[in-house]
Amino acid sequence: MNSAPEDSSAPPFVGLTGAIAAGKSEALAALARLGAATLSSDAVVHELLGSDHIRELLVERWGEEVAPGGAIDRARVGAIVFERPGELAWLESTLHPLVGERIAAWRAEVPDDAPAAAVEVPLLFETGMEAAFDATICVVADDSLRAKRAGARGTDALAGREERQLPQDEKALRASHVVHNDAGIEELEAELARVIGLITASGIEAGP
Repeated sequence: MNSAPEDSSAPPFVGLTGAIAAGKSEALAALARLGAATLSSDAVVHELLGSDHIRELLVERWGEEVAPGGAIDRARVGAIVFERPGELAWLESTLHPLVGERIAAWRAEVPDDAPAAAVEVPLLFETGMEAAFDATICVVADDSLRAKRAGARGTDALAGREERQLPQDEKALRASHVVHNDAGIEELEAELARVIGLITASGIEAGP
């Protein structure tokens, strides 16, 4: 992913990640409440999957069954790439450059007075994107709590879905900062406020 041109007045560029059901979306929402500019890379992917260009590429690759009625069936796409690593690699090689372009364009519009520009990237370390950010935050939670959350939203096979991700402990080791999401929204937001304060106080300048 290409980052924006160097600008010492720009807010720190922060990558947010974490294991499945650790609370990445909750953390992103909390960062927004704290005044940070926020963006979800998953939301960018969903937007791209709704575009005519990507729909045509996917139909050409996998057939009309992935776009019944003219709209991409994300569940069918997910089933294809979950079972066939080669197809997942193709999809990622198709989408990732476009996601990077969208993120760079968004970052260029972030106000200079924002405390941070934070992007949620579930596979931040797995895709080697951490170097694009000035700092990284990993959201962690107890495994039993993550399994309960995943089950509540219909994702029961947590272990199977995590096979292509780094273990939670490894993500935490690689991150600049770790926040815990075991005690509730208020505590999570307080931890994030502390971390953003540390990042700002460290004098990090926006990278190239």
